[in-house]
Amino acid sequence: MQGVAEGRAELLPGPGLTRGTTLILAATAGLSVANIYYAQPLLDVMGRDLAISSDRVGLVVTLTQVGYGLGLILIVPLGDRMDRRRLVIAQVALSVLALLTVAASGTAAMLFAGMVALGLLAVVVQVLVAFAATLAAPNARGKAIGTVTGGIVAGILTARFMAGMIADLGGWRAVYGLSAGATLVMLGVLARSLPSHPAPPQGGRYADALRSIPLLFIRDPVLLVRGVLAALIFASFSTLWTTLVFPLRAAPFAYSHGQIGLFGLVGLAGALAATGAGRLADRGLGQWTTGGALVILTASWGAIALLPRSILLLVVGILLLDLAVQAVHVTNQSIILARHPEARSRLVGGYMVFYSVGSAIGAGSATMIYAQAGWLGVSALGAAFSALALGVWAGTLTLDRSG
Repeated sequence: MQGVAEGRAELLPGPGLTRGTTLILAATAGLSVANIYYAQPLLDVMGRDLAISSDRVGLVVTLTQVGYGLGLILIVPLGDRMDRRRLVIAQVALSVLALLTVAASGTAAMLFAGMVALGLLAVVVQVLVAFAATLAAPNARGKAIGTVTGGIVAGILTARFMAGMIADLGGWRAVYGLSAGATLVMLGVLARSLPSHPAPPQGGRYADALRSIPLLFIRDPVLLVRGVLAALIFASFSTLWTTLVFPLRAAPFAYSHGQIGLFGLVGLAGALAATGAGRLADRGLGQWTTGGALVILTASWGAIALLPRSILLLVVGILLLDLAVQAVHVTNQSIILARHPEARSRLVGGYMVFYSVGSAIGAGSATMIYAQAGWLGVSALGAAFSALALGVWAGTLTLDRSG
C-alpha cells in the first residue's frame, strides 16, 4: 500500500503548483487564446458593419496572427528574465484594453490595430505553459503541461461556438465586450492567487537571448524534430477548422454560426480526452504516444472526407483529429521543456513559431484547395500533412530514446 501511495504522490503537482493554481492557469490560458479565434466565424458580419470589403476582411485573422507571431518572439522569452507572475498580470491587464478597443471599433483601421494588439498579448498562454512546467515537480511536469494545454485547446475550440452564439443574440461587438469583462475578473483572480517566481539572473543582453532561440533548435535535433511535428499537425488542424464553415454554411445544410460552433464542442471532447498524454510522457512513453496519435490523426481524415454524405462520420473524424493533435502537442512540450530548464520560455516561444507557421500554411493552402477541388481536396491535403508528420516521426525514432 505504501508503494501505491508513493506512486500516486509522484504524479501530484509540486509544492509550488497546487491543483487550484493549475486550474487557474488553464482557465486563464483558455480565456486568453479564445480572444484570437472569436473573429473566425464573424468575419462576414464584422465586414458588413465596418464596410470592409470581402477581399480585405481576412486581414482581421492575418493581422491577429502577425501580432501573435511577434509576441512569441518578443514577449514570451521575457519569462526567462523576469518574474513570470508580473509578466502574466501585465499581459492580461493590457488584454482588457485591447478587447475594449476591438469592441468599440468604428473604423477598419481601429479594428485592425486592436486585433494586432490582441494577438500580441495572447502569447500569455505560452508564458503560462512555461510557468506551469517550472512550478511543477519533475515527475508531474507532463501532467501540468497537459492540463494547461487542455485549457488552451478548450479556448480555441469553444471560441467559435461562443462567438457564434453571442453574435446571434447581441452582435459581434458583444463578443469582445463580454470577453473584456471576463478577462477583468480573471485578472483579479490571478493577482490574488499566482505565486511570485523571479527568474534566475541572466547574463547578456535581451537581444542575445532572442538570437539564442533559433540556435537552441538548430543545435538540438530533438527540439527541431518536435518543432517540425508541431508545424505539420497544426497545418492539418488548421486545414479542417479554416474550411469547415464553407460546406456547412452551404446547401444542403445551411447551418447558422451557432450551429457550426457546436462542432467545436465535439472537437473539445476529443482534445480533453488527450490530456492524459502528459501522464504517459511523465512515464517515459512520449515517443510511442506521438506515433500512435499520428496514426489516429491520419486515419481521421478518412471519416472527415465523407462530408456531406455523413455528418455522423464527420463528428467521429473531428473527435479523433482533435484528440490526436492534442496528444502530440502535449507530448512535444513535455519533451522539449525537459531538455533545457534554464530556457523554458525561449523554448516555448520557439516551438510555437513552428505552430504558427504550420497553422498559417494549413489555412492558406486549404482555402485555395477548397476553391479548386472542394471538400475532397481539403481532406486529401489534411491527410497529406498528417501522413508526412507520421513519416517524420518514424524516420527520427532513434534521436531520443528517453521518450
